[in-house]
This record gives sequence, structure tokens and C-alpha cells, in this order.
Amino acid sequence: MLILNDLRAPIGAEDSELPLLAAQALHVGAGEVRAVRILRKSLDARKKQDIHFRLHLAVRLEPALEAALLRRGDARVAPYPEPADEPLPVGSERPGGRIIVAGLGPAGLFAAWTLARYGYRPLVIERGRPVEERAVDVERFWSGGVLLPESNAMFGEGGAGTFSDGKLTSRSKDARASAVLRALAAHGAPAEIEYLARPHIGTDRLRAVVGSLRREIETLGGEVRFSTRLCGIVRDGDGALSAVRLRHGEAEERVPCAALVLAIGQGARDTYRMLYEQGVAMQAKPFAVGVRVEHPQSLIDRAQFGALAGDPRLGAAEYRLTARDGSRGVYTFCMCPGGAVVQTACAQAQSAVNGMSGYARDGENANAAIVVQVGPEDFGKGALDGVAFCERLEREAFLAGGGAYLAPASRVEDFLKRGVPRAFGDVLPTCRPGVAPADLWACLPPFVAAGVCAGLRAFAAQLRGFDLPDAVLTAVESRTSAPLRILRGERMESVSVPGLYPVGEGAGYAGGIVSAGIDGMRAAERIVARYAATAV
Repeated sequence: MLILNDLRAPIGAEDSELPLLAAQALHVGAGEVRAVRILRKSLDARKKQDIHFRLHLAVRLEPALEAALLRRGDARVAPYPEPADEPLPVGSERPGGRIIVAGLGPAGLFAAWTLARYGYRPLVIERGRPVEERAVDVERFWSGGVLLPESNAMFGEGGAGTFSDGKLTSRSKDARASAVLRALAAHGAPAEIEYLARPHIGTDRLRAVVGSLRREIETLGGEVRFSTRLCGIVRDGDGALSAVRLRHGEAEERVPCAALVLAIGQGARDTYRMLYEQGVAMQAKPFAVGVRVEHPQSLIDRAQFGALAGDPRLGAAEYRLTARDGSRGVYTFCMCPGGAVVQTACAQAQSAVNGMSGYARDGENANAAIVVQVGPEDFGKGALDGVAFCERLEREAFLAGGGAYLAPASRVEDFLKRGVPRAFGDVLPTCRPGVAPADLWACLPPFVAAGVCAGLRAFAAQLRGFDLPDAVLTAVESRTSAPLRILRGERMESVSVPGLYPVGEGAGYAGGIVSAGIDGMRAAERIVARYAATAV
């Protein structure tokens, strides 16, 4: 088998036409191509008058012909590397307690899945509810109901990513990225995620995928406990982890533990504080805060696709923009085509927003975060100072919205002019349970508000119409990444508590579904390499 790189294909090309396109590119007869498989597919829209797809293909020919083509020296043609699926080495040490995974977001999910596939029987604890029940709780809150502190857009099966666009883009070159995508596809995600350059699942499909992965973990012998919180760790005389304390309702339990995969997510600020008080080493790190911006999706399509805007073969257009405000970076983050802004509060009297879209991405508005870099020099060098900074922003946003989980929002024109917020115009905010017109300069730190202004003006020069007067800004976007890092060594164990494995976004080591999944898998592999599965 060969790899054919950088094949140009018109946007109307069907998969059935790929053998012919491959044959033409290789200068062989159409009948010589025995099989074709897409390895990667990306849209090239740099020239609006010449929008097309770029494909990397696996092509099977007769072996002698493949060898002849390789000798020809075409730079686009390379031998196909057959994947080596080597099993992990399994350790022999007898564990002194259970293997436990705390958190059922992507990092915890893939850690538990990896452990279960190798014959271990992990205990998985999740403070929230199963994804099906969680979705009901979230929808009830967005419809004007009561916020449940343990079942919301941050806490529950699937983690925060469950109520997002389900983006699977990752810059990681780790081979585990392909394993994560294969697992998601095997559990109901669209097959195309394995080859699209910018894959996504959509919140509507991701919920079913998450539940399917959890059920496989249980089928393989794993135990999953919902509505169960990690409330403490116990250390032996040498400082190593020996047990954990768990709470379910009013009942508390001490469970002997040999290894704890800590995949708590960045919303678990109470758990951060508990771990800090119990001597787990952590430090503040930079992150970014700002607002969400909403435009008509049609405006983004025209800016990116020109005359082909609205062509269903192209889908909803995306963007990723960067700028600087003095020494600070300003950039767009988590762009959701055809999506909605969502309220992601997980604590009383605090308000934060994020973006979400379904698989079809067929909503009227596009949204993305506009965020400004912040660091310890802005909020303090204490390990929990970044957490406190985010909480202050979210309390200010809650008050600015009127104290009923309405998100403060403003038209772009009013924000840029620092004028009195006026009624919304042609772009209607999508955030549920709703928004309240507000002066966003009053609920953002001055340097953040100024950075958002600078970003809006710079991005308008990069994407026509980005500073649309009626575009809507909604505050506050405060969860781009964790405000701290739980320190770990080369073996992925905490530098202060052996046996504790901090992973994923909440520990400060990942930035999305795929990278978090990879991190969880790596920690699980470390545990597999140490402990015997038969004794677990």
C-alpha cells in the first residue's frame, strides 16, 4: 500500500470518484487501483475563487506496481507504514488497594477505558450524574430552572466538553490521538472524525458516545459510581497515597487506593482547595479570559467562502484569529459555527459562558471567545490565586446580569464606544436562560476590556465584518484552561504524593477532548506497567 499526499479534489467530488483521481495523480490506469482510503481531508479556502479539498490517501495497487512507483521518486508518494499494535508491558507488583479514577471527563474516561481493556477493574467516581440525567438537569436550568451544583454544564459524565461543539482538533503528534478517535468512532461518533483535519462530533452526538464508552468500561469489569465526590486523600508514613475518602450524599467512605488518576476538570475548584490543604504540590499558571462574540453565520460564510457561501458541501465556515495588545496576546478560542452561547455556571452566584453547537452546525449565529492572556503577574503568584481571580470575574458577571444567571451582554458598537448599552439589533443573543444588557467594561478588568477592544479592531482587518456593530458580546469567558498546574514528574505521578496521577485539563496538562484523552491514556499505561491486573 502507498500513501498519496496532497491530492487536489474539487468540492463536489464524491468518494466513489477517488480511485479515478488517485489513478490520474499516479499516472496509472483506473483499473490498477484496487482500494482507496482517506487518511486526511482538509478544505483549502485560501483563494475564494479556487476553493477545493486537499486529500491524503492510502492507495492499494499490485505490489510490483507499488514498488515501481516508489522507485519513480514522486515526492507525493510514500510507502504506507503498517501500524504496529504492540501490547503494553504489564507489571507484576501487587497493588495495596484499588485503582481509582476520579472524574469522568475525557481524561478520566480514557484512563478508565484503557485500564479496563487491559483487565484491570478500576473504580471510577464522578461527582455528577450520568449523561442522560445530566442533560435533563442542564436543559431545566437553561429553561429558567434551578442550578444544581453537582449536575450542570461543568459537572457530570463527559465533563465540560459534553456541552460544547465536541471539537477533536489536536496538534499532538502522539499516536494515541488516532486511538482516541478510533474509540470515539467505534462508540457512535461519525466515521469521518478519523480523517477530517478539523473533526467535531457536536454536543448532540457526543452525549451518546460518552455513555457508550462508559458502558464498555462497566462491561469489562470497571465500577462506575455517580454522585460520588473525592473529599480527601490518605497518605502512608512515607507520604505515598494509601487511601481516598469518598462522599455520597451524607455518607463518607475510606477506600484503600494504590493509584488515583486525578481527572477532576478545571471546574472542581473546591477539590483544588482540598488537595492544596492536604499538601499536593501545585502552582499558578497563565491562562486567558474575555467574552464570547456572536455574528450571523452567513457573515462568516461570506467572509471565508466568498461567492460559494452557503454551499452545503462546504459546511459552516470557521475562523481562528490572533492579535496582540501591547505585550499581551489576544485570540479567538473555541469557535462554534452555527452554534449558541451557553451558561456554564456550576456554583451559586457565579456566572460564566461557553460555546456549543450540534453536529449539523445549522444555527443562525456563529460564536467564539475573544480572550486576553493573563498570568500570575496579574492575579498573584499563590497556587490558588488564579482560581480566586476567575471566581471574582464570575461573581461580577453574575451581578452585572442582574443576579438570576442572565449573562451580561452588549452590542459590539456600544462596547467599542464605551457607550450606554442599547437594545440588541439584527443579531439576537442565543445564551440561555438569557442575557441582560450591560456595560461590560464594568465587569471586566480594564486591561481585559481594552484587550478585547484591540482584538475586535485587529480581527476586523483579518475577517471582513468582524466588528459588525450589531454583533453581540457576552461575558464572561473564564475557562479557557486551568488557572493552575498540579505538579507531576516524568512518571506522571504527583511530585509530592506518589501514587497520585494528575491528568487532563483540570491538572493543567491538556487543552481539549483529544489531548485530555491522550493524557488519561498515558497515566493508565504507567499504572498498567507497574501493577499486576490479576490482583486488582
